Amino acid sequence: MSLEIKGGTIYREGAFVANEGLVIENGEGVIDVGNSFLLPGLCDVHVHFREPGQEYKETIETGSRAAARGGFTTVCTMPNLNPPPGDLDALRVSLACIERGRASGAAIQIVPYGTITRARDGRGELSDMEALAPYVCGFSDDGTGVQDRANMRAAMELAKSVGRLIVAHCEDDELVRSGRIRESEWRQIERDVKLADETGCGYHVCHISCRESVEVIREAKKSGVDVTCETAPHYLLLDTDTLERDINAAPAFGGRYKMNPPIKDRADRIALIEGALDGTVDMIATDHAPHSDAEKRTGFAKSLNGITGLECAFPALYTWLVQAGAMPLERLVEMMADAPRRRFGFADNGYSVWDFETPYRIDSATFCSKGKWTPFDGWPVYGRNRMTICDGRIVWKG
Repeated sequence: MSLEIKGGTIYREGAFVANEGLVIENGEGVIDVGNSFLLPGLCDVHVHFREPGQEYKETIETGSRAAARGGFTTVCTMPNLNPPPGDLDALRVSLACIERGRASGAAIQIVPYGTITRARDGRGELSDMEALAPYVCGFSDDGTGVQDRANMRAAMELAKSVGRLIVAHCEDDELVRSGRIRESEWRQIERDVKLADETGCGYHVCHISCRESVEVIREAKKSGVDVTCETAPHYLLLDTDTLERDINAAPAFGGRYKMNPPIKDRADRIALIEGALDGTVDMIATDHAPHSDAEKRTGFAKSLNGITGLECAFPALYTWLVQAGAMPLERLVEMMADAPRRRFGFADNGYSVWDFETPYRIDSATFCSKGKWTPFDGWPVYGRNRMTICDGRIVWKG
């Protein structure tokens, strides 16, 4: 059996062309998408689905539905979990949750990370990477930077031996304590690209947010280091001017803007966009990190770090980068579909069908995610996902 999709404009090999009839194996039926755009299934290598351990914030079921609604057919789940997947027994708990959640949620591809350090604390004993490697997309202590240079070097050597990436949240605790927040990010990147060069390990940097990080990675790439990086929609679309204006206008909603790393200034935002355009910044990941209402409705200072992103990322970026003339649509799709699949070794596994003609406002109350706190709530946008197809199955229809 097969599913045939007629009409629309389709993205093929980096360009948009008229769809002359797309046939998807293992599906069934015929769908006419009219004037819609057919994009490859988006791929997000940085999401938090909170299960096991904090199901009140999100579950595999609710997170997978949110992803499918946002046009994503592959996501990589971060290891900020209880238990943290630092050995095979702990990972099996996560894998069982993924199987149950996909069965009751959206049948998209969900691939977990293993931890770098066994306790995901950025210190001490390394995880059992050899046992974890067949089941994970890479190793990360996301939320915690690996503090010791020797420990990171050992981690890179071990990850290279099992053929997996080190995916680093870069944050130096000592620099944070001294108030040097931006330096805490780029200094660890500077350390790590040298180690990646020395060890030959594939190295990927999470959610870069400042211009110094862009420059360090740009120079490392020129030197042939095997390094890639991601940034997030909020770093490309927001800066401290926006943050201060909006928080002053509505202090109770300051939690919408609280994340780690924090939003930086206008020059950083421009540098990130320039890095995205010249290929220094490889991909965009949402860092979808839902929290409960009680954890976010406490103002900026007291809210927990993390915002919801899967269901609004592509419309916000399409409207405020592509339509604004700051980025070609082809580059946005490359960064949200092609580049992450290449780097992490994922095959194409679906399509999303987008209406770019009808304006609407982002309304977090309608989100499938349990998390409703996003800085893009209420933003006027174009780009509504009409349908997501994964492995021949329609997993979202809006």
